[in-house]
Amino acid sequence: MGRQLDLLQGTLDVMILKAISLGPLHGYGVLLRIQQISGDQLEIQQGSLYLALFRLEHQGLIASEWGESENNRKAKFYKLTAAGRKKLQTETANWNRMAEVMASILGRKQEEV
Repeated sequence: MGRQLDLLQGTLDVMILKAISLGPLHGYGVLLRIQQISGDQLEIQQGSLYLALFRLEHQGLIASEWGESENNRKAKFYKLTAAGRKKLQTETANWNRMAEVMASILGRKQEEV
């Protein structure tokens, strides 16, 4: 595959919310889902991921419960809360607006200014 992209500041939380919105996951599953849905363009460091999961849980955006992983190990599974769904919706709209603005700015030619 091509070169992986660097993660922009502040994007990890919204990517975690999106990954979990597709179904409950344990921590490592979140990491793999982000890699999968990014087409292997993003690779999240485990240390950063687990700190973000902790932060999101304490903010009430995700909830966790213990369960058994696919390889029969005890694992903490995360799911989105109502507040997390609302935050994901808001952040998605913000990111889409910002992407439009950036595309407009970067697409400008000198004669259009």
